[in-house]
Amino acid sequence: MSLLTRHLPTNRPALVLAPMQDITDLPFWRVIHHYGDPDLYYTEYFRVHVDSRPERHILRSIDENPSGQPVIAQMIGQDIPALVRTAIALQKHNVVGIDLNLGCPAPIVCRKNAGGGLLRHPEQIDAILAALRPVISIAFTVKTRIGYDSPDEFDRLLEIFTRHPIDALTVHGRTVREMYKPVLHYDRIKQAVAAMPCPVFANGNVLDIPQAEHSLAVTGAAGLMLGRGVIRNPWLFRQLRAHHAGEPVPHPTRRELREYIDRLYRETWLPEYQDHDHVAKMKKYLNYVGLGLDADDAFLRDMRLARLPEDFFAVCDKHLLRDDVAFAPNI
Repeated sequence: MSLLTRHLPTNRPALVLAPMQDITDLPFWRVIHHYGDPDLYYTEYFRVHVDSRPERHILRSIDENPSGQPVIAQMIGQDIPALVRTAIALQKHNVVGIDLNLGCPAPIVCRKNAGGGLLRHPEQIDAILAALRPVISIAFTVKTRIGYDSPDEFDRLLEIFTRHPIDALTVHGRTVREMYKPVLHYDRIKQAVAAMPCPVFANGNVLDIPQAEHSLAVTGAAGLMLGRGVIRNPWLFRQLRAHHAGEPVPHPTRRELREYIDRLYRETWLPEYQDHDHVAKMKKYLNYVGLGLDADDAFLRDMRLARLPEDFFAVCDKHLLRDDVAFAPNI
């Protein structure tokens, strides 16, 4: 039996917060805790190489976890001794599992044969999994894309994953080359569900309840890992729970979305920030919040011009306080 199973709900699909570097950090966890926790948090990835040590600011997410919900620490790298050393070190903290990132598509990461770049080297993945499993006494999970260049590569990758006793597999249904294009290969996630003896989480293209229902229905996944959808709509975990339980689903308004942005601004502020630095950081979140907010992308267009806090909040007020309707009508 998977070592992760006891940390997952038994009466509905699991809801998992995706790791997004420099986005889903401790301040964001605090915000999500206010609106509705996932069943499982994944940390941002710990960069692992010959001279690395676990980054303190990511360790704080574990040690100061505001929710009490279980946490999995994610690693990214390709040096086996360093990965082993880091996995051992991370188990000294309050985590229920260690995850290996095989999905990050960032070119700078792939050039180092880490993250999604490792998908070009299945034999190295095989060796890494073989080395890590014996030193991880808690759950050992993998987050992967379905290939580097082609979805056809997933057959070979899945053959490797099934040979190792991992406790969960998260499948982002795109190749590295596809980045975040609209296409999602649900058939490959379904293939993993059929082949793996452990829970499989579907990742990608879930911004609302209908998309969540579709992903679960066509893949048979044990749960959903959500990233961009939760940044856009921090009520999403709560909405999905209510929907599954047959309870009334909350429909937040644009005014409540404006309050979410206020809370996010307060939580992510650091004393060393200059005003323009903080606005720049907030834009990383607002790029997701603005998805589908208006048909002509006027909110995002205006937001890109904001440099100072007064400009930033003026844009928010202009677009979010003009009426009090639901901001996500598809929910």
